[in-house]
Amino acid sequence: MTSDLPLVDAHHHLWDLDERPQPWLDDPALTTIRRTFTPDDLRTTATRTVAGRRLHSTVAVQCIPDVPETEDLLALAEREPLIGAVVGWADLTSPTIGEVLDRLLAGPGGTHLRSLRHLVQGETDPDWLQRPDVERGLAAMRDRGLRYDVLVRSHQLGQAIRLAERFPDLPQVLDHAGKPPIADGDLADWERQMSLLAAHPHVVCKVSGLITEADHERWTTADIRPVWDILLTAFGPDRLMFGSDWPVANLAGGWNGWAATVDELLDGCSANEIHAVLAGTATAFYRLPACS
Repeated sequence: MTSDLPLVDAHHHLWDLDERPQPWLDDPALTTIRRTFTPDDLRTTATRTVAGRRLHSTVAVQCIPDVPETEDLLALAEREPLIGAVVGWADLTSPTIGEVLDRLLAGPGGTHLRSLRHLVQGETDPDWLQRPDVERGLAAMRDRGLRYDVLVRSHQLGQAIRLAERFPDLPQVLDHAGKPPIADGDLADWERQMSLLAAHPHVVCKVSGLITEADHERWTTADIRPVWDILLTAFGPDRLMFGSDWPVANLAGGWNGWAATVDELLDGCSANEIHAVLAGTATAFYRLPACS
């Protein structure tokens, strides 16, 4: 019997290639996801339950550094009941960042804007998040009640730790658990950085994007479990949230494959701990409508 309790997907993407190009999809390795993905596609795909829960609401996350894409996502959230919140993009380095944020918040679907994200993983500056112009932008976000999604690779986690230190009043979530080097198998440095980051209580973490950091063809739950155990110890269930990273997850098993893995990982957790990971943490962080 399926539970009526909710499942929140705290991290997925949507794009319509007829409306807005996604240049990053030109990579030959991404051929299988080089097509349009809509909320209806997600509904059709996300059929697997996790701890008996079916998909209830989602957080749609930006892909490209483009304000019009954020406007598209906000307008979509306005008419699409599945989407509870949007993580958008705006140029944090711009001297007019405040005006841009005010316009987004006041525009169609603006009440769904809860966080911003920048693809720091693609920046070569090892101190990008500590640049004065970036910090000015982060302060403008904070002052408008927004959160920040931190997207870094494992070798950039020092930036995330310094961000947490310098902005203790800005709620932050680490996307994809900082992209641990699962395929390489050496998690020691990543684990040390996770422990340092988790020492900051205003930082939470997404259990997402892990299967694409593993061997796409041969990964098993056993490959993911060490990462899960480290995250559970460092952050605790009340600071972890489930995310699918769909449709990027299609490269390595898809929404249902990842959901089945999370179901296994949660075995042994209490009902309260399961609720935190599958709905509670995301609901609180992104200020989603209350889940039972």
